[in-house]
Amino acid sequence: MTERHYDRLVTEALREDLGPGDVTTELCIPEDISVEAVVRARRPLVVSGTGPFREVLRQVDRSVECRILKRDGEECAANDAVANLRGSCASILSAERTALNFLQHLSGVATLTRAFVNAIGPGGPGLLDTRKTTPGLRNLEKEAVRHGGGQNHRRALFDGIIIKDNHIAAAGGVRAALERARAGAPVGMKVEIEVDTLDQLREALEGGAEIVLLDNMDPDGLRRAVALAEEFCAPGPRRVLLEASGGVTLDTVKEISETGVDFVSTGALTHSAPAADLGLDFFPRGVY
Repeated sequence: MTERHYDRLVTEALREDLGPGDVTTELCIPEDISVEAVVRARRPLVVSGTGPFREVLRQVDRSVECRILKRDGEECAANDAVANLRGSCASILSAERTALNFLQHLSGVATLTRAFVNAIGPGGPGLLDTRKTTPGLRNLEKEAVRHGGGQNHRRALFDGIIIKDNHIAAAGGVRAALERARAGAPVGMKVEIEVDTLDQLREALEGGAEIVLLDNMDPDGLRRAVALAEEFCAPGPRRVLLEASGGVTLDTVKEISETGVDFVSTGALTHSAPAADLGLDFFPRGVY
């Protein structure tokens, strides 16, 4: 089997939790007992993480049957069944916590992302994630953002150029940083720069920035930034993409999205998403 991006991650998670063995289960549960179990959403959520959930069970015991009932990206109401399990009671008990950790965390990311997307509404700017991810879980968390309806910003430092405030300070200013980045940028890789004032925005526009991140500007500041960019590009259409970031919450994202920016980004999608409420229970008379 070709290794997926989460196989080794699951192996490490099981080594952390299961280690040399599940002492409680080994002492309490006879090896020959089998069960049927169900994973249910206890509150409304958006599913993500069924792949690693299934992989945990596979690595613990290949004989455990796992039937996924809700696809990644699908919404669940409270009490909806997400998966059914059948097999060794001991194996399911030993895998339960690790499997649910993946499913709950990633479904939490997808659920929060969907809430932001719904708050923006149809026809609004794209919702972007950031690199503020849990170490080791970036690919899975960014996948969960997509399941929630968001879009991925650059995945890592090697696949996108974003000149941040400390780059600007160390390089000697907006213009100097832009000149160096544009001179050496790989073909097809756009140059984005972060600004927090209209003066810096004007410099970025004059320096040929293709994307400008407007950092911690209030809605009035964002509207003025959009107007400045449109004026700079007149009489043609605005060619520079504008991204609003900083201070983005579920309470503020709608107003921010109505300022005319092309994208809204927030690290909260991955660094502040609460775990989704899911539970695994044996069926009544499910022990056989």
